[in-house]
Amino acid sequence: MLNIAYLALGSNIGDRHVYLDEAIRLLGDHEDTEIVAVSTYFNNPAVAPTYQPDYLNAAIEVRTLISLRDLFELTLVVEKQLGRESKGTRDPRTIDLDILFFNDMIVSDDDLVVPHPLMHDRLFVLKPLVELVPHFVHPLLNQTIEELYENLG
Repeated sequence: MLNIAYLALGSNIGDRHVYLDEAIRLLGDHEDTEIVAVSTYFNNPAVAPTYQPDYLNAAIEVRTLISLRDLFELTLVVEKQLGRESKGTRDPRTIDLDILFFNDMIVSDDDLVVPHPLMHDRLFVLKPLVELVPHFVHPLLNQTIEELYENLG
């Protein structure tokens, strides 16, 4: 079955542009995964309790034959390959990959929640995503990405 996923990407250490490019390349190198759209890269201030360098953020559309769980595992492998040391911390990072949507699935596991639970409150996630799929309806909030973006902006 062909699945459509949307991922958020962010980097605030080193050559941020290279890290985003490499993450996209590595995700697309998987034999059952194709990157079909990439948003503009946006510079954003870090949202963290202490000072951090600005992030470069983007969103991508992925078409894949692998499951949500396998895609999640793939994102963890790519993060590790690009020097990410710990998931779930607010520390500066070379790369951060978050699955925002996977088809219209709703999943709440200990280590994986889809749709991403904080995306509707994060302009740095919605701004690139609205470029790709403004009319996609959030399966829990029943609002389009464009509506969520406009509500925050």
